[in-house]
Amino acid sequence: MNAKNRNQGHEPDLELNRTTKPSFWQNPWFNLILYLLFVVISFQYWTQAQETRALEIPYSQFLEHVEKREVAEAVVTDRVIRGTLTGNDPNTGRPRQFVTIPLWNQELADKLARQGVRYQVRHESNWLGNFLFNWVLPFGILFLLWTWMARRMGGMGKGFLNIGNRVRVHTDSRPPVTFDDVAGYDDVKLELRETVDFLKDPGRIRALGARSPKGVLLVGPPGTGKTLFARAVAGEAQVPFFNISGSEFIEMFVGVGAARVREMFDQARQKAPCIIFIDEIDAIGRSRSGGQPFGGHDEREQTLNQLLAEMDGFDSSTGVVVMAATNRPEILDEALLRAGRFDRRILVDKPDLVAREGILRLYANRMKVTDDVDLKVVAKRTPGFVGADLENICNEAAMHALRDDREQITMADFEAAIDRVIAGPETRQRALNPAEKRRVAVHESGHALVAVEVPTGEPVHRVTIIPRAIGALGFTLQLPVDEKYLSTAEEMKDQIAILLGGRVAEELVLGSISSGAANDLERATEVARTMVARLGMSDDLGPVVYGRQQQLQYLSSAQTIEERNYSEATAQAIDAEVRELVEEGRERAREILTHCRPALDALAAELEEAETLTGDDVERIAASRKPAPAATPA
Repeated sequence: MNAKNRNQGHEPDLELNRTTKPSFWQNPWFNLILYLLFVVISFQYWTQAQETRALEIPYSQFLEHVEKREVAEAVVTDRVIRGTLTGNDPNTGRPRQFVTIPLWNQELADKLARQGVRYQVRHESNWLGNFLFNWVLPFGILFLLWTWMARRMGGMGKGFLNIGNRVRVHTDSRPPVTFDDVAGYDDVKLELRETVDFLKDPGRIRALGARSPKGVLLVGPPGTGKTLFARAVAGEAQVPFFNISGSEFIEMFVGVGAARVREMFDQARQKAPCIIFIDEIDAIGRSRSGGQPFGGHDEREQTLNQLLAEMDGFDSSTGVVVMAATNRPEILDEALLRAGRFDRRILVDKPDLVAREGILRLYANRMKVTDDVDLKVVAKRTPGFVGADLENICNEAAMHALRDDREQITMADFEAAIDRVIAGPETRQRALNPAEKRRVAVHESGHALVAVEVPTGEPVHRVTIIPRAIGALGFTLQLPVDEKYLSTAEEMKDQIAILLGGRVAEELVLGSISSGAANDLERATEVARTMVARLGMSDDLGPVVYGRQQQLQYLSSAQTIEERNYSEATAQAIDAEVRELVEEGRERAREILTHCRPALDALAAELEEAETLTGDDVERIAASRKPAPAATPA
């Protein structure tokens, strides 16, 4: 996740099997011979063409010369009829020559004989041209085509099955990547530390009568730094690092991938101790069970079989550790995950708050930032972001500062970068009319004010009514005080009230509702349904889970399908309970906004004018317009 090390990844790697001997096509004598042949053949054909054009006469004129007995002799070939006319050319004094098209038949032969013309009929051809164009050129094209295909399949150094330019080993001159270049992930580092210790001192673990893990599978969403962790292990152990993608094994011909696997392990044993890293191993490691009898992929299966054989066959004492990365572990073959092959599966999940702050600090160290930049706030604003996303945030912040022609990056640049990544760029040219702008300001003020007043509401960080490219006309942003992994029933009920605060505010202030609350209603309904059907938070339906959810991907909880396993009467009860929770949230929002109506009007007016307010502005307005508590009767 260190940007410095990512940029270093673009440096050229040392490729195995690289040969310095010039190829056959680079031989200067061969190129000179080809050039001379081309010149000779071209000159010959050009000369013949010029001569033919200079002496050519129409065929009808040739017949007239025959009738007048003006043709002295003629030679009939496959390409032309040429010959000499009687008499000399008055200008040059030389015999007159002619060339015409070869329309040869028995009638012409009889006519030439009657007129006393001496003629010959013979087969005439250019043997050199025929040899080159009929033999050399076709076979040359086939040879070039085969050479190109062989190079595509892995190079010419050791045959077309050679892995040649596919496997890369990082050079020692590159600055090593260590665990210090990876922020957070202490659990992952602890798991990988044992692999580093084995690579540094293989005899230590053998002295205990144990063996090191042959394979380490890094599982995690895209962008979490799995490749960086593999490089960090190599950097910590100071061993060569072989890097190849799973898709590079697959080629058009069956057997190429298996040959590359054998070649890769042979070369790794020669470089031991070392690390073999296979990125996106699911490209070759898909499960072989449950497939159709036809339409399979023999090349992928043979490659996988060879990989299984190599990992099961090589001795762990040789010091070769196979590391692989994937974001789809659920589709990998069971034989690949059994003990003795990939012994360990390490989850590289999305970073938490502390890890995100550390990652941002790594990137910020190479950037010119002002003192007002609070990376902890930036980390709070980016829950669920991975290392690649955080790098993108820092880059967008730098680009925002460049657009404003500033030499330092401020906190406002980071705020704008986060909004751009999450909600899209601002579209100020898409101006709202005054009525719509007023409605959006009231709507967002309702969200913000309810968030301030509910007991478990997270602090409001910013409110804006600037339209975004993804279609949002405004949004209210809340930041958690601490990163939480659990939610109580009270917190979820408060969340429903916050989501419905915008719709209720429109109804109270403007007397009507709009389509702007469509997403709020959808989210509020989903929260209520989760409480009732999945979390057992309904008193009437009890602590029972209704419906079975099947997750389509191990690392993507959003891609799920639900199977209904309850009756129609239960479905009606669930719908009624969900509606009751949503109605309860709406009434709570109405009660809060009715009680704080002066603050709602003031907040909407100021937001309509300024377009963006901070959390401190919202707190100030809510506190200054908060009604006094009712007096207690004596």
